Amino acid sequence: MKVRFLLIVICVSLSSCWSEQEPVVSSPDKKIVLEFSLDEQGKPFYEVVFKQDTIIKKSSLGFDFQDSKSFYGDFEIIDIKTKSFNKSWKMPWGEQLEVVNNYNLLKVALQEKSDLKRKLNIVFKIYNDGVGFRYEFPKQENFKEALITEENTQFNLTEDYKTFWIPGDWDIYEHLYSTTKLSEINALTKRNHPSLGQTYIPENAVNTPVTLVGENGIHLSFHEAALVDYADMTLKVNTKNLAFKSNLVGSRNTKYKVKRTLPFETPWRTIQITDNAPGLIQSNLILNLNEPNKLGDVSWFTPMKYTGVWWEMHLGKSSWDYGMEMVDGKWTDTGKAHGKHGATTENVKRFIDFSAKNNIGGVLVEGWNTGWERWIGFEDREGVFDFVTPYPDYNLDSVTAYAKQKGVQIIMHHETSAATETYEKQQDSAYAFMQKYGMHTVKSGYVGKILPKGEYHHGQYMVNHYNNAAIKAAKYQVAVNAHEPIKATGLRRTYPNIISREGVRGQEFNAWSSDGGNPPEHLSIVAFTRMLAGPIDYTPGIFNIKFNEYKKENQVNTTIAHQLALYVVLYSPVQMAADLIEHYEANSKPLQFINDVGVDWSETKVLDGKVGDFVTIARKERKTDNWFLGSITDENSREINLDFDFLDKGVSYKATIYKDGKTAHWDTNPLSMEIETLTINKKTKLKIYMAAGGGVAISLKKKR
Repeated sequence: MKVRFLLIVICVSLSSCWSEQEPVVSSPDKKIVLEFSLDEQGKPFYEVVFKQDTIIKKSSLGFDFQDSKSFYGDFEIIDIKTKSFNKSWKMPWGEQLEVVNNYNLLKVALQEKSDLKRKLNIVFKIYNDGVGFRYEFPKQENFKEALITEENTQFNLTEDYKTFWIPGDWDIYEHLYSTTKLSEINALTKRNHPSLGQTYIPENAVNTPVTLVGENGIHLSFHEAALVDYADMTLKVNTKNLAFKSNLVGSRNTKYKVKRTLPFETPWRTIQITDNAPGLIQSNLILNLNEPNKLGDVSWFTPMKYTGVWWEMHLGKSSWDYGMEMVDGKWTDTGKAHGKHGATTENVKRFIDFSAKNNIGGVLVEGWNTGWERWIGFEDREGVFDFVTPYPDYNLDSVTAYAKQKGVQIIMHHETSAATETYEKQQDSAYAFMQKYGMHTVKSGYVGKILPKGEYHHGQYMVNHYNNAAIKAAKYQVAVNAHEPIKATGLRRTYPNIISREGVRGQEFNAWSSDGGNPPEHLSIVAFTRMLAGPIDYTPGIFNIKFNEYKKENQVNTTIAHQLALYVVLYSPVQMAADLIEHYEANSKPLQFINDVGVDWSETKVLDGKVGDFVTIARKERKTDNWFLGSITDENSREINLDFDFLDKGVSYKATIYKDGKTAHWDTNPLSMEIETLTINKKTKLKIYMAAGGGVAISLKKKR
């Protein structure tokens, strides 16, 4: 759909312009144009154009309130401000070292014409890679508190896009992605979850990021940035009109979904806009819309690979619990231990030894503390965990001393069983306990229905809980990797101790899910959807693909080369080597890639990809300047052409290539792999075969 060309020409030359009715602002490269307007009733609208085609047609903005008139219309523009900004900032850890923050800003100040004369500002930032906008509720005498029952932000589209989506579940993001036309989305059919049963999806809505691909190559992804003291935004789908509308997560305890005292700002509503799939991953829109680092020096956190006592529990080899009983309100060893407990001193030291030997910096220990016998499925689970009392067979003093001697960090685990008030009361003692033992990283978990009852994982109450837990952790020099989390919205820029999170259907589903686990296409979609929000703790690196000795009905639905490639394709500053020690020791050659691969990068290049089909990414390690490349494919085999022109000029590299064998297949022959060593440089071009569900991983070490 073409727009008024004259308007674009006039405004592009100025970056922003304003007539009385139609303020307009463009991106620095002039390819994206946003126009703001009020209709005759004073209702606010916006419209977005990309390369002279309308991609968001006229879409309204507003709010509904409890016991107060809606922000629906009756507005007039009382002020307009514009600004251009172009500065760079450095990431303390991340996918790259330096991030360019370049945008043009339009701020529209509105006021009601009625007696209340309430005020609302809408701020738009237009980048070369998309649009962000948010609402500001300024301080005002006649509006002190907002009880928001719904935010009415529309995204009216101009095409029936191919859409990659998960349902707008208010409690979990752990769903498989569906691929349909926008007009065919039916999220209400996804209510049954393979591990959690019936989940809460009140509307035909989708969670974000949701990614759309147009017939002419336009790629859009809708999300939000800087989610603070507000509810998660899902997007209600209008399949007839091809539109999304914000649908905030609520609570069973209140009519309103958000309660805020003025002044305040909402999260940014974001639209990433590119004309190719790789551009979505290269985008820094979400990060740039967050505030700068508030913590200062966080060098106490070290990006690392880690092993741990985890996968063996999912396989059923061992258990989280020890076999204690509650006696007079205390967990007591009554001599009925079942002997399958995983987090023993001896077992953890095995992982420490293995990690130290293989350039792996950390060991995660789950099931170390008392309470796992009654951690989930009990209404009275408040207070089950105290986060400082180990089981009798786990000597924390001995383990931490041994880990320090070996140069390995112990990663703490806090499973809250979603009993949030108990956890909040114990956070200071739990973080101080970590500080005492020199632990700087915690994996937190929130399995189960939220306590207090009536709250959801993604409502305002829990958004504040997750954020406050991380802010408090920073005071004890603790970095947080949250599972069953609120989604990532770029807050790692502001609080760089928020290092990673789950928020995706992860590797564990392959161990026990009744639907057969994650299909081969899963991560070829995740890379262009969930990963746009931020780091993913997916726990890659399973070598024993079939694990029939533990479970015959489940398996990992990829090849082993695919598993290696994930260390580059999926970004996280903490990457788990998730399999059992014995499976790595039986496969020492592919283990070498895990030994070598970095986790902290100075550059990232997304070389190629197609949403849902395949993706190829190269990353340059900060510490060594070595490059690593990973590529994965879906259930279809394919050949990819690799051009190494991203390598440093005048340097030769020893390339070790871990690729699918000629007969490899995710189901029939997942362990077939070939390892090849070449000398390559910036001019090298290679053609690589990837099997169905397969991949390729390449280490590129500078030749000295």
